[in-house]
Amino acid sequence: MPLFSPSAQRLTLAGLIAFHILVIIASNYLVQLPMTLFGWQTTWGAFSFPFIFLATDLTVRLLGKASARQVIARVMLPALLASYVVSVLFQEAEFRGLGALLEFNLFVLRISLASFFAYVLGQILDIQVFDRLRRLPQWWIAPTAATVLGNLLDTFSFFSVAFWHSTNPFMAEHWVEIATVDYGVKLSVSLILFVPLYGMLLNAIVRMLGQRPALAN
Repeated sequence: MPLFSPSAQRLTLAGLIAFHILVIIASNYLVQLPMTLFGWQTTWGAFSFPFIFLATDLTVRLLGKASARQVIARVMLPALLASYVVSVLFQEAEFRGLGALLEFNLFVLRISLASFFAYVLGQILDIQVFDRLRRLPQWWIAPTAATVLGNLLDTFSFFSVAFWHSTNPFMAEHWVEIATVDYGVKLSVSLILFVPLYGMLLNAIVRMLGQRPALAN
């Protein structure tokens, strides 16, 4: 018996699409803001993007791989456009005015394109890994493995496309260090917070729907 009726599934997918776009926009803005964590250079975006992997893994578990791919397909282009507009208007945390949209901004365009490719590659890998492991009796293996590999591909593909030989001297010089620390932060946040949160949300959703405990199968 499906967990969701067709109408509930459509509503859930719409909510997931909106959530993905929101996190991508926020992350593309926050990745422009460097920070130092225990002496290492990273960005605030490292703390926001893991939300997408949590949402994707729950989608695969509850609605299936095909639904998760639908989310990716519908998110890609709107997120690319919205990310560029928001990042141009608020580049480096400073509102540039609507006139900034009339000027071509290569730095922000590279960030938006990098986000596009990294999102697609990372999410496809996350879905494939999670789908292959989701039937294991140990519920935590699938989200953990998918998070480790998906974030790795996403992070380094994003930073290499966005900041290799960038017009921003700081990011051009430090992108490898920042990407490595970014990945470490994402991984720590995901494994300490989001994998347990995944288990809690999954069981809560399944109990709410009156189904058998999800982590037992």
